[in-house]
Amino acid sequence: MKPRLSLPSPLRFTRSYATRLPERPPARAPDPLRNNPHAVYKDLPENVTFIHRPPPTAPSPLSYTTSPASPLLQPSAAPVDGPLPPTLRKDKGEKPPVSEEDIARIRQLRREDPETWTRGRLAAEFNCTQWFVGKITSLKRADRKKVVAKVEEAHAANRDKWGERKKLQADIRRKRKEFW
Repeated sequence: MKPRLSLPSPLRFTRSYATRLPERPPARAPDPLRNNPHAVYKDLPENVTFIHRPPPTAPSPLSYTTSPASPLLQPSAAPVDGPLPPTLRKDKGEKPPVSEEDIARIRQLRREDPETWTRGRLAAEFNCTQWFVGKITSLKRADRKKVVAKVEEAHAANRDKWGERKKLQADIRRKRKEFW
């Protein structure tokens, strides 16, 4: 018979759990104004303290702030009166206001044939924005559904050209929106 290995009487395990409060406060960086040995403190009226701290390095003759030839210390040049550089975007300018007769004509055309007279075509015809055409003319519910269905068909045709990965990502987004 083999002798048994003797273990200390009952094994005691201790568990410690994390507490909500840390054991010591978080470390804070020292205040460079308060901890500078060369800082000079001067009390001003109304309980204000002025602290003068010398710069961390000695001024050099090549410094922009001390060199007499520094462009920062030169007097400013007179403002240039020449032309400004061209703008990056083409300025479309403001569109002229649309007359009441034109607004009535836009509403009439849009009401008669919304498939032919789209927002974009009316905006180009009367020199206004598509947003403006949409604000002054509203379609009947049936006509609006037709327009939305037509746009959705065009979008579906474009989605058919998508690759497998893009379709999968769109399906994932759709499911997330459905469940969350």
